[in-house]
Amino acid sequence: MVDADQTFVIVGGGLAGAKAAETLRAEGFTGRVILICDERDHPYERPPLSKGYLLGKEERDSVFVHEPAWYAANDIELHLGQTVDAIDRTAKTVRFGEDGTVVRYDKLLLATGAEPRRLDIPGTDLAGVHHLRRLAHAERLKHVLTNLGRDNGHLVIAGAGWIGLEVAAAAREYGAEVTVVEHGPTPLHGVLGPELGGLFAELHREHGVRFHFGRRLTEIVGQDGMVLAARSDDGEEHPAHDVLAAIGAAPRTHLAEAAGLEIADRADGGVVVDERLRTSDPDIYAAGDVASFHHALFETSLRVEHWANALNGGPAAARCMLGREVTYDRVPYFFSDQYDLGMEYSGWAPPGTYDQVVIRGDAGKREFIAFWVREGRVLAGMNVNVWDVTDKIQHLIRTKAQVNTESLADPHVPLDSLVS
Repeated sequence: MVDADQTFVIVGGGLAGAKAAETLRAEGFTGRVILICDERDHPYERPPLSKGYLLGKEERDSVFVHEPAWYAANDIELHLGQTVDAIDRTAKTVRFGEDGTVVRYDKLLLATGAEPRRLDIPGTDLAGVHHLRRLAHAERLKHVLTNLGRDNGHLVIAGAGWIGLEVAAAAREYGAEVTVVEHGPTPLHGVLGPELGGLFAELHREHGVRFHFGRRLTEIVGQDGMVLAARSDDGEEHPAHDVLAAIGAAPRTHLAEAAGLEIADRADGGVVVDERLRTSDPDIYAAGDVASFHHALFETSLRVEHWANALNGGPAAARCMLGREVTYDRVPYFFSDQYDLGMEYSGWAPPGTYDQVVIRGDAGKREFIAFWVREGRVLAGMNVNVWDVTDKIQHLIRTKAQVNTESLADPHVPLDSLVS
């Protein structure tokens, strides 16, 4: 039973936390809602940080989830620049790290997100070493790329994942020289596999990006606090004025761990939640990048770091906190824009989970849909410069039906005819 005397606390001021607060009010909750953000900026969305805002195509104000006045207008107690350093599950309280303020909760949502993984090599304390996760990072990097482009400077990027590639594309548009050092055999190998990873390598090479695959950075060389070069484990020294570490993100689970909540025993970790986004404590929920949940559709535990997971997970957690009957089983979805290539990806099919990749359309022209298939069942689909097909792709994934792969590859066969 939820009543007006209850207090719901949300720790984490990203998209998941902000959308959870919005949903609580939209669903009619009249109790106290406290949203605690460790950044001084109002809650914002992260995709523009490596896309439109970084490129100067979107204004700073466009990244925010709500107008600043929205929080007071909806009676959301917003604490900016505050951290929570302890959860007392017995007393059902959280303690602020700055001044020790203690707040009692009836339900608690952890939307603490993730943080960039750090390069564990000499030279990372130099002024020209960057990460990209927060708005302040994007503001700084935007200034850096502008200067690099003006001065024909060199950027070295460690990692060829989505962030690394999107920043590489932005840097080339500014006019900077770009070298990417990636330990895998292709970009995005862990997501797309070798079949499609090579397409992104070709795209970036056409725009002047240099790749070094199967290598890791071992040292960042500097002088007087400034970056001069980056060395990789083959002994090569890459000229650099700035270095971006884009080697992934780690879930921010320290608060949950200290509170004794169950943490996923996997390499990418995360706070374990059930299909209702409840943690091992029934009054504490987790959503967004930090949550590790069992996905019935893919029959495995997943921790999804993409925008759509925060967009949908925050509201789902809010409804569950209110006692609604909600099962969180969204198909993972993300998108990327690089140069003239736009893509959307739905599903989950890392290398080893599929037995073939089916291409519909013209991969050479970069206008196609790729399907990752196992025993005739579509596990994932990526549409490249082909639009308005996401719902159809996700329907193919959800049905778990076996499809004829020749029909799947034929652009003249409607996707929605493949499943009755």
